[in-house]
Amino acid sequence: MFDYLIVGAGFAGSVLAERLATRSNKKVLIVDKRSHIAGNAYDHYNEEGILVHKYGPHIFHTNSKDVFEYLSNFTDWRPYEHRVLASVDGQLVPMPINLDTINKLYGLNLNSFEVEQFLESQAEEVPVIRTSEDVVVSKVGRQLYEKFFRNYTRKQWGLDPSELDKSVTSRVPTRTNRDDRYFTDTYQAMPLHGYTRMFERMLEHPNISIMLNTDYHDIIDFIPFKEMIFTGPVDEYFDFKFGKLPYRSLEFKHETLNTENALAAAVVNYPNDNLYTRITEFKALTGQKHPKTSLVYEYPKAEGDPYYPVPQPQNAELYSKYKKLADETPGVHFVGRLATYRYYNMDQVVAQALTLYKKLTEKTEEATTKLPPITGSTSIIDKIVKRAPSKE
Repeated sequence: MFDYLIVGAGFAGSVLAERLATRSNKKVLIVDKRSHIAGNAYDHYNEEGILVHKYGPHIFHTNSKDVFEYLSNFTDWRPYEHRVLASVDGQLVPMPINLDTINKLYGLNLNSFEVEQFLESQAEEVPVIRTSEDVVVSKVGRQLYEKFFRNYTRKQWGLDPSELDKSVTSRVPTRTNRDDRYFTDTYQAMPLHGYTRMFERMLEHPNISIMLNTDYHDIIDFIPFKEMIFTGPVDEYFDFKFGKLPYRSLEFKHETLNTENALAAAVVNYPNDNLYTRITEFKALTGQKHPKTSLVYEYPKAEGDPYYPVPQPQNAELYSKYKKLADETPGVHFVGRLATYRYYNMDQVVAQALTLYKKLTEKTEEATTKLPPITGSTSIIDKIVKRAPSKE
């Protein structure tokens, strides 16, 4: 009998497994369709021995001391401040837009006060900010919107910014100083030995069993458990009762080059040229020393693994129907990006999982979702758990 069946071995599922196993002495089974733990944060050494992120760059940053200290139990850190360049008008300029971006792009020599005035002169008055287009043109005007945002957003989302909620471009600041960091969070670092190793340490506990290459539908009728924690797509859990929630997906094309360095920054955005949105050089993130380098190109697409919930009012309305069902489902807890149809950063997912753990431990009685016990000299639990390794 497992106390918890956790569907998904990414941040949400793994944090809850670790807390429940180590702090509450609960027996936990994690299942994941993929062949590895760590979800989209999974990293590994490629054939050339370079540490790469299989699902695109994952940059850790947070303002939460609690989240950072919690993850520090499972990893040492490499200090890292993320910087991004954008290829615009044949030049590589800092992104987010800052003082140096404007001066280089227009051949000017403005100071911070003058660039603030310049941006104010470009900005358009928008009475009510509703869309991503509204956000940008109200801050920096139409021309910079066209150069940096419109085509990038079209590639990324398959929609014009005027069709997307304001939250999409609100995430990207505009600066009047020379701060070229992509994030300004208090804690900015990369796991010293990679994300996968951090997850391995998180899940190294005798109370935690892991089944990979496993769809939970295939085992749910054979393994007894008391409660479920579900981190997959909420619409999938309910068999798409109200229809599919829209997502954007990505295709990643990895390439190793016989040169020590290839890019002028860890990430270069391509808002207007090429079918891909950006290129990442992993050694710039990890600090690894190697005579070769490895890149990944990101191609947004409509179909594939769900990565980004599409922020439109009709999709929020559709999710609200699934949320109502989720709230009314006894013994099942929905947590994480896919289960709550929200674009969360990694630290936000960790915080959400820690919050759910606190709620679970405050409960006065457990849910009664129990399946019949399995009889026989060797249970199917033993057989199934052994077929799927806990580490790749």
